[in-house]
Amino acid sequence: MNQADFYVLPDDDPDSRTAFLCRLADKVLGKGLQAYIHVASESEAERLDQLLWDYRPDAFIPHGKLENKPASPVQIGWGDQLPEHRDVYINLDLEAGEEILKFSRILEIVIQQPEILAATRKNYALYKANGISPKMHDMRPKTAM
Repeated sequence: MNQADFYVLPDDDPDSRTAFLCRLADKVLGKGLQAYIHVASESEAERLDQLLWDYRPDAFIPHGKLENKPASPVQIGWGDQLPEHRDVYINLDLEAGEEILKFSRILEIVIQQPEILAATRKNYALYKANGISPKMHDMRPKTAM
């Protein structure tokens, strides 16, 4: 059965979203899985490619754009591109199409920006409508009542 996880971050900074993505990609690799990171455009793929190189001086996340051969354990793509594996799909695009449902695990990173919130709510509904019970990981500080 497929699994979808939503990581809800406390801030609205897009850089916090990509920094968290780097941590997730590192964890996915640590579990022996492959990851596909879907972004909105080629320019975003270029930016993410550089961020993954610079992630941590003491770590290495083997990655590359989907078009590169041979394939890396972490692949970055956009548009209609899809990898051969169906392990983990990390969605950094606002849209989630039907093809995302073919992956074993789907990861969404939510920040406090109206367009990101609206898109991830829509994606949440897509997953629910297709029999996936999304798990929420709320990383916002708990407030006292």
